[in-house]
Amino acid sequence: MDVTTLLAFAAAFFVFAASPGPDNMTIVARTITHGAASGIAYGAGTVAGILIFLTLAAFGLSILAAEMGTVMAVLRYGGAAYLIWMGYKLWTAEPVVPDLQPVRDRRGLLSIFATGTALNLGNPKMPLFYVALLPNVVGTSLTVNHLLALASVIIVVETVVIGGHVLLAVRARKMLREPRIVRRVNRTAGGVMIGSGVAIAVSR
Repeated sequence: MDVTTLLAFAAAFFVFAASPGPDNMTIVARTITHGAASGIAYGAGTVAGILIFLTLAAFGLSILAAEMGTVMAVLRYGGAAYLIWMGYKLWTAEPVVPDLQPVRDRRGLLSIFATGTALNLGNPKMPLFYVALLPNVVGTSLTVNHLLALASVIIVVETVVIGGHVLLAVRARKMLREPRIVRRVNRTAGGVMIGSGVAIAVSR
């Protein structure tokens, strides 16, 4: 696999990763309301899910993953329900100026990471993305070297995409200095999370 092929994959994956969708909206919402660590944790979870699917593809298991309907549905609906619950809690939360909010503990960040991973593993479009794209990139055989190269590209692209969304959200977060504004932002972000959870739950 040459550099040109990797660049073509990077371009295609960037479009896939940067397109507006529930994941990117949730990263922004989590960052604005709970800080950069929360947004990064969710984003890292989504990347973990993507890399798991890439590994499955390396062993020819993408089609199998696409056929695991019950497991995929449980992951999707469970993650969507948790996202909706977080959105509801945010909607009803008392407004607190960001600088006064306590730092989220490690267990909280792990649960957010797990949510991002579960939602990506439960995404019915993810296996189809790899089934459609990988044969055009690496042909019929995906070696360990190919896997490492593609994983590196995915990590770099996602770092740029997630980092960009978190950076913009952090700048917006710094503008929150009045409880009245914080309440509006909380309800907007909560609505985004609830909408994202519903969109994920009804996706086919």
